[in-house]
Amino acid sequence: MGVDNTNCTNLIFTYGTLKRGFSNHVLLQDLMRTGDAVFKGTYRTVEKYPLVCGPYRVPFLLNMPGSGHRVTGELYAVSSRGLDRVDELEGTSRGHYERHPIKLVPAGNVNDSESENKENEEDLLTCAGGLTCAAEAYYAHKSYEKEMWKRNGRKGFCIYSEKEAKGYVKRKDRPQNLTFLDHIRIFISSPSD
Repeated sequence: MGVDNTNCTNLIFTYGTLKRGFSNHVLLQDLMRTGDAVFKGTYRTVEKYPLVCGPYRVPFLLNMPGSGHRVTGELYAVSSRGLDRVDELEGTSRGHYERHPIKLVPAGNVNDSESENKENEEDLLTCAGGLTCAAEAYYAHKSYEKEMWKRNGRKGFCIYSEKEAKGYVKRKDRPQNLTFLDHIRIFISSPSD
């Protein structure tokens, strides 16, 4: 007996710890088990966006199209119930992240170790014939995104991989006496490494 996934109509682009192999993917695994999420594939952003790390190596996509790189991540279709659970994890009601539209194309045969500066224009040409996908992504909240970009030296990366995640601290292992926004404020006001 299969799981009915017909209620999974919301497309979300994951680029960080919700991806397969990372610590928060357990949420999507739970949602897939209950029929509230379906993995759709590996996708890349059509436009360039800054993807940076903040406090505790937490990844942030910045809603600053034209800066950064075309970002590679995973696309999931989720139900309304699944979307609520991901919104809760991402802290959308607490000012951590904001969910906004993003345009994607299938990643194709893009090698993750490919130079981050190399843009694969063939992907855009191949996918332009109806394969461009409109989804939503969780961006850093606008209240701190510009400072986060500046704090990262206006440099980002094209994929959140094990290399970028090295040093990531799970939520339960972070100091509990401060809110996540407090951690962000401390991070952006501290000098760069």
